[in-house]
Amino acid sequence: MSTAAAKQEEPNDSQPLWREAELQAADAIGRLMEFWGFRRHMGRLWTVLYLSPEPMTTAELSDTLRLSSSAVSLSLGELVRWGAVRKTWRPGERKDFYEAENSVWKLLRRVYERRELNLIKEAVDAFAEAQARLEAARPGLGPEERRRVDFMRKRLSRLSALSKVGERLVRLIVAGRPINPTDLQSAEEED
Repeated sequence: MSTAAAKQEEPNDSQPLWREAELQAADAIGRLMEFWGFRRHMGRLWTVLYLSPEPMTTAELSDTLRLSSSAVSLSLGELVRWGAVRKTWRPGERKDFYEAENSVWKLLRRVYERRELNLIKEAVDAFAEAQARLEAARPGLGPEERRRVDFMRKRLSRLSALSKVGERLVRLIVAGRPINPTDLQSAEEED
């Protein structure tokens, strides 16, 4: 662990208890965000803003999380692009202030819409293209290769069906609609 990371992890006796609680929550969300493929600092920043009753400046965020101003700015830019944070202003102030999107559900829906649905669609398209290639290759094959291609086509069909079920599932989640578990089982076929 680096010295900076060690300083970040150590509790500070001079910190009020509420700050320790805030940082503990920020670290937990940071780990979750990192698991989902985002940078840990993004989750930590969002959490501090979410828990703050007032918008905060980059300097305040940097001080709170013991991050460099460039790390804060970089992460805030990404959070703004995802719609997780908004830039705000105060009359008479020249500084930018930031506040968190307070609807966690809205954030999750946005990530599912922008990321997961795109990844699933790419997979469905790739499986369809692979199926078409196998179909085009099939006529010129011998019996052994044809059996292999037929097996591959069947398995690709199952992967495609499962991906389409995944797409339906994500769309239901985004729409806030109920999910029927039997819909998920329909993609599984017997060999």
